[in-house]
Amino acid sequence: MSGMENLRSRIKKSAVVVLSALLISAFFIIHNAVVYAAEEGASSHGGDWKEWLWRIVNFAILIFILVKFLSKPMKEYFRKRSEVIEQSLTEAREAKELAQKALKEVQEKLALRDQEIEKIIASARKSGESERDSLIEQGTRMSEKIKEQARANIELELKNAKAALRSEAAELAIKLAEKKLRENLTEEEQLKIIEESIRKLEG
Repeated sequence: MSGMENLRSRIKKSAVVVLSALLISAFFIIHNAVVYAAEEGASSHGGDWKEWLWRIVNFAILIFILVKFLSKPMKEYFRKRSEVIEQSLTEAREAKELAQKALKEVQEKLALRDQEIEKIIASARKSGESERDSLIEQGTRMSEKIKEQARANIELELKNAKAALRSEAAELAIKLAEKKLRENLTEEEQLKIIEESIRKLEG
């Protein structure tokens, strides 16, 4: 049995209880009136009991009319009340569903936002690492280039220094040779030795 059926059942039971209470109240009122009329009649030796009986009959008719004509409006009232409550419960359930749906959408959006933030952070880290690697690579290339240039300069300086030393050594050797040749050799022999030395240096 659903919640709405339980609600209708409770309302019907309430209507029955109200009607039963009215009937029971009417019964006790009539009973007390009859007893009171009997006591009054006995005490007054058959006084105006007809008037009391007429009042009781009128009251019973009134109760009957009330029950007859109020039962349908009361049923209608309880039916409408049941519909109002049912509609309120339906609206409350729909509002709850909408709230849950909105909450779910907000949670999904927050989850997507968190994922986007994580992607941005990861991209920034990756970009930073890539830039760092690029700078390291550029620095390495520049360092190698500087070292290569330095080696080339050193080799050039060594080559020039060797050439200068050779030139100075050759010049010194020539001077020493000239001095010795002048002392020990003839002019023709000196020229021959000088030419041979020049050819060796050129070779």
